[in-house]
Amino acid sequence: MKSEIEIKIRGYHADHFKHVNHARYLEFLEEARWNYFEDLNLIEMLFHPKSIFLAVFNIKINYRRSAVAGDTLRIETALNRVEKRKVIFSQKIYSKSSDKMVCDAEITNVLINTENKELIKINQEILEIWPELQKYYDTYK
Repeated sequence: MKSEIEIKIRGYHADHFKHVNHARYLEFLEEARWNYFEDLNLIEMLFHPKSIFLAVFNIKINYRRSAVAGDTLRIETALNRVEKRKVIFSQKIYSKSSDKMVCDAEITNVLINTENKELIKINQEILEIWPELQKYYDTYK
């Protein structure tokens, strides 16, 4: 499933030259991932009662062109692949007016047991909470 969200660039997102600061894109990407979880009704998984926490492990981001105050961005988020202990998202940000890519990113998340701080393998219980993982997970069994 692919999720999309639009974000309007406000003045406080930009620097003196009206360009969006590189760190702001991380906030936009996170906002889009939360939207993805809302679209799949997975918000409760992020606050799972059995002490499971989804944490960002790695971010690879490629900046393609700048966005400026006043622009509207369209952000696509999709599950890219699943490994034994990792969930990897693909995200792309486009300028809504030109439809040109502003940046793309690969975000790797891990599941952590908040009680003992250890990584959790993706298991049947997690697949039941987040069924979309199954089609990606089968290749890594």
